[in-house]
Formats: sequence, C-alpha cells, structure tokens
Amino acid sequence: MPQYKAPIRDIQFVMHELLNFEAHYDALPAYAGTNRELIDGVVEAAADFCENELSPINHSGDQEGCHFDNGVVTTPKGFKEAYKKYIDLGYPSMSVPVEHGGQGLPGSLGNAVSEMVGTANWSWGMYPGLSHGAVRTVEHHGSPEQKELYLSKLVSGEWTGTMCLTESHAGSDLGIIRTKAEPNADGSYSITGQKIFISAGEHDLADNIVHIVLARLPGAPKGTKGISLFIVPKFNVNADGSVGTRNNVVCGSIEHKMGIHGNATCVIVFEEAKGFLIGPENKGLNCMFTFMNTARIGTAVQGLAASEGAFQGALTYAKDRLAMRSLSGPKALDKEADPIIVHPAVRNMLLTQKAFAEGGRALVYFLSQFADVVEVTEDAEQRKAADDMLSLLTPIAKAFLTETGSESAKHGVQVYGGHGFIAEWGMEQIVRDTRISCLYEGTTEIQALDLLGRKVLSTQGAMLRNFTKIIHKFCEANAGNPAMAEFLQPLAELNKEWGDITTRIGMKAMQNPEEVGAAAVDYLYFSGYVTLAYLWARMVSVSLEKLAGDTTERAFYEAKVKTAQFYFKKLLPRTRSHVATIDTGLEPLMAMDVDQFAF
Repeated sequence: MPQYKAPIRDIQFVMHELLNFEAHYDALPAYAGTNRELIDGVVEAAADFCENELSPINHSGDQEGCHFDNGVVTTPKGFKEAYKKYIDLGYPSMSVPVEHGGQGLPGSLGNAVSEMVGTANWSWGMYPGLSHGAVRTVEHHGSPEQKELYLSKLVSGEWTGTMCLTESHAGSDLGIIRTKAEPNADGSYSITGQKIFISAGEHDLADNIVHIVLARLPGAPKGTKGISLFIVPKFNVNADGSVGTRNNVVCGSIEHKMGIHGNATCVIVFEEAKGFLIGPENKGLNCMFTFMNTARIGTAVQGLAASEGAFQGALTYAKDRLAMRSLSGPKALDKEADPIIVHPAVRNMLLTQKAFAEGGRALVYFLSQFADVVEVTEDAEQRKAADDMLSLLTPIAKAFLTETGSESAKHGVQVYGGHGFIAEWGMEQIVRDTRISCLYEGTTEIQALDLLGRKVLSTQGAMLRNFTKIIHKFCEANAGNPAMAEFLQPLAELNKEWGDITTRIGMKAMQNPEEVGAAAVDYLYFSGYVTLAYLWARMVSVSLEKLAGDTTERAFYEAKVKTAQFYFKKLLPRTRSHVATIDTGLEPLMAMDVDQFAF
C-alpha cells in the first residue's frame, strides 16, 4: 500500500512561482497579510496531518467500510479520532469569515489543504468536505437567527452538514423532485420525502448533522422555478443552540458502492421532519448555485488527487520492480533484470500521470484565485470578470480533471500489472474511489453541455473570448523567447482553433440544437487539453527563467520543462481526434431508430 507523501515543493511552485499567491492576497483587502510564511506554515502542517493521520487509515477504511444498524452508521476504525484531531487543528474554520467564527483565510489556501486531504484519504475527507456547502448556504442566505443557531457549530466542525438534492426518480433533473414542505403554524415546515446518494448523510463523527434540503411548497410552480431550500437538522436545536430532541430524519440505508467505502452514502427519509425555509420561497436553486462553482472545484480536486496518488504509487513501484531488459541494452548490470521504469511504455504512463497531476494542480489553484475574488472583492466590475472566468473554467476543470484522474488511476493499476489488480497494493482502490468524481456534481456529459451551451454559445462566445484573449496575450508576450517556440506555436494555433470550432458548432446548432449535444463532450476535452497547455506553457516560462539564473534546483525546473515537452508532444495531439469527431456532427448518432437498439 503506497504511503502518501505531500508534494510540498510542487504546491509551493504553483502557489509562489507560477501564480504569486502572496500578491494575489495583498490585492484583496480581506486577505491582505496572508504572506508566504503563513501560507507555507498551513501547507506544511496539513501535509503532516495528511501523511501521518489520514493516509494510514485510507486502505483500512476502504476494507472495513461503514457499518449500518437500524439507522445508525458507524465509520471505520480511526475515522472518528482523525476527525477530532482535524477539529482540534482548526481546519473546519480555516476559510470561513471571522465574523462567522472562522479564521478568515482564503478559500484558495483551503483548496490546497483539500488536495492533500483528498489524496491521502478521499473517503474521510468527504465528511468535513460536505459541510462546506452547508456553511456557505447558511452564511449567504440564512436569516440572522439561523446564522446564530447553526453557523458556529458548523464552522467549528462540532456539527457537519449535507446537501440533500437527489431523488430516486430525479438525478440531475432537479425540476421533477417530489419532496414536499408543508407550512406549520409556528413558521417552520414539515418536510416529507426521500433523498438518495447523500454523502456523509449519517455518521458518528459529530453531535448533529444539518441537512440542506430541496423541497416544494404547496402550489409551487412546476419545474426548477418551484423549488425552495430548507434547513433540516438531524436533532432539533434549542433556542440556546444546544442539541434538542431527535427530528424525524432517518437514514433508511447506506449504499453498497464501487468505491469510497469509508464514506456513508445514505438514503435519507424525512417524515414530517421540522425544517426551516432558507432564502426566498421558490428560489432554492438560485441559493444553491451561489456556491455551486466552488463545490465543483472541490470535485475537480478529486481528479487531481487521483492523478497525484496514482503517480506516487506507480512511480515507487516502477523504480523497484524488475522485469526484462531494456531494448537498447541492460541498464542495471548488477541485477537480474532492469527496473520497469526504463521501458518506454511504462514511462509513457508515468509521464501521463505526472503531466495531469501537475497540470491539474495548476488549474485548480488558478481557478481558486478567481473564486477568492468573487468571494471578497468589493469591486463590482472585478467580481463580474472573475465570476465569468470562474463560470467558463469550472465545468472544464470539474470534468476534464476527473476524467484524466480516472485515466491516471487506470495507468496506476497497469504499471503494477497483476499486482495492481490486488487490493493490498492500493492502486485498484484509487480506480474505484475516483470513478464517482466523473458522476457527482454533474456528470461529464452535463458539464460539457453547461460549458458549450450555457457558458459559450449562450453568451455568443463572450466568456470564451475572455480566456482566449489571456492565452493570446501570453503568447505575444513570450514570442521573443526562442526557447518557448515549441510551446507557443501549437498553443497559439489551438487557441485560434478553439474559436473556429465554436463558430462551426454554433452555425450547425442554428439549424438543429441537438448539434450542441453531439459536440459537447469532445468540445470539453478539447477545451481541457488547451487549458492545460496554457498552464504548462506558463510553467515552462517560469522554469526557464529560474534555469537562466543561479538556482540550486536545476533538476526540479528541468523536470518541469521536460514534462511540458511530453505533454505538448504526446498528449496535446489528442485534440486532433476531438476536432475530427466534432466535425462529423449529429447524423452518425441519430441515424439509428430507437427500436434498432436491440440485443
């Protein structure tokens, strides 16, 4: 079982050398003073916690799973103790504003912690992770009384939270949910219905669980315009904030899943449970979407975590495992065979993982900076620009990084060969755990429709142009550096092509809107590869500058350049097949009648 080692040097490279987090924070008065010493201190402390507390219970938690007994859920051995230490270290409150009992540190710094937590033990990390949505909902939309009752305990981590959206007949189509909310004389509501796939919906880590529930009021309009949002605690809360009587909220069962066995995925049944309206009537989705971008960034982190974790495990094994001799002659003369890392096929898998992990880290942290701006800036124009960029790049990050994370996890198993298929090595767990990331918070296909339909075509390409202009300016600014030519030329060409293929799809869609659905997934992949190419080119620019100076870390920066060369030469050409597939259009998908899909 691989032991997780936090990639502190690369995290610091992205934060300080690529994205200049300190200057970013100083430009936002709410975060001014978050200096490098503080940033590095948080990262190093979190690394220690993840390596020594979470990683050791990752495999055992997967093997043991959660226990269900008549509505009571018990988490795997060690989970409760790790959660207590997490609270004692103050992590739940880290990125919450001071006025709500938090430490007021930036969300982007919190995402760096989330990356390490997720790579060390994704199942465990979902328990505190799911609380973020509840905290943000109450923080942004709760009444003063609701904030007084719920926020302090949620922020401290004494209570956890969930988001109860999905119903058995309504997955991503929230417009057809049936859970109902009947008003009571005392101003509360009786919530009745059943929600499924509720991660961390029941457990033994905290004294109370605050469910944020979508439901319909009597006479509400049909569809998404008739959905309201409610706070429904597991235990009712007394006026003084203490835990009161048990609410009519029951865990009906926990799912038997492909992965994330250490996290309880629950069926939650509400039987006239007492709930409280949060936000305006029939505006539940509006309230929920105020934090949806950051929630999807959190899922993108899982893809990054899968690439990093699979790479660490595969690299360790590839250096140790002996098999066959190099085709160009023996490399380990003192051994009976060469380590498999000498073979090109193995190196291809390792470099793919490395390129996706380090490129994914750059994308998540880059995106997090825009989320910081949206969260705290007082400049309306600056907030609008950041929100537009966040809106465009979030579906790319969520879908592309989770799909490439899943690919990296597969490579991890493949590097190990038959041993990768065996549970004790831990690689097959990464495959199982990360597969859900391509599904929840909106599947890859839904993210693709959101990107192409809502964010690009519905804005007549304005959101896309905001980003392609950034890439164009970067290429122009570095055009005088011959060492950058091998990166700038393909990047500039693909950046222009991004606009061209968008126009072609838009023209087809004017004749038949189904063309959007036919092109969307390949369009998203194309967008993902180009976005990572831009960030890899930026990393090369930084690395070349360091190599031109007096650095003691030449091997680190040279590895950056060589990984970028691999990405541009071996992975970026995948864009060609996506463009070719886009250009075939809708017809090959729809030519067959439904009844011809027979077996």
